[in-house]
Amino acid sequence: MRAARPPESLVLPAGRRAPAGARVYAVGDIHGRSDLLDRLHDAIRADARGRALERRVVVYLGDYIDRGGDSAGAIERLAARPLAGFEPYYLRGNHEAMMQGFLDGDSTGLDTWLWNGGMATLESYGLAPMAGTYSEDWADALRAELLRAMPPAHGDFLRALAGAHREGDLFFAHAGVRPGVALDSQSPDDLLWVRGEFLNSDADFGALVIHGHTVTPEPDVRANRIGIDTGAWRSGRLTAAVFEGDRVAFLTT
Repeated sequence: MRAARPPESLVLPAGRRAPAGARVYAVGDIHGRSDLLDRLHDAIRADARGRALERRVVVYLGDYIDRGGDSAGAIERLAARPLAGFEPYYLRGNHEAMMQGFLDGDSTGLDTWLWNGGMATLESYGLAPMAGTYSEDWADALRAELLRAMPPAHGDFLRALAGAHREGDLFFAHAGVRPGVALDSQSPDDLLWVRGEFLNSDADFGALVIHGHTVTPEPDVRANRIGIDTGAWRSGRLTAAVFEGDRVAFLTT
């Protein structure tokens, strides 16, 4: 585990700052890697220990489920608020949105969800559906099985996820934002899914946008955004960005 320390930190671009007195952690896409989440939580606790801070904040950027082997375990840990003394904020990722849509009765996106890692989530809850084309009756039966298998706290957690969060000059969203649209007017779909227009933009979004959703080998630090999805489910590298004052550093498993 590489700890975030001042010699390794970077000055935030464009004069952006975290709120005074706060140390803010942002956790990238977990994708069912509860083992890496445990390790990163240990690193965050160690990093925050002994610091004179008014607030300790942790923002989870979404995509807690799918692809990795323990989506149920990842949700179980997050729902339990494992970092005592921290203010946690949980954002919705596009994978949670796909799962929630299915749980809410919409089967139209079931194939897309299952072929994009949803099979691993179902297996983590003890279900083993066959891949293929699904009838409405089959989808309804699967939904009923999943709802029976999920602890109620997991459903409550998924329904309560937020679209975005802001701390001072830092704006947190799963995928990013649409250029030219005010931050408080972003559509839920763009916060979950936007990619090319956002990633390729050099616009000033009105805050420094901290996001996941798009995998890069290392944290992607730009003048208007920082991406921290380092592909944990396959790379073994789950990343947190650490903000205090006008600086950012990174913790990576």
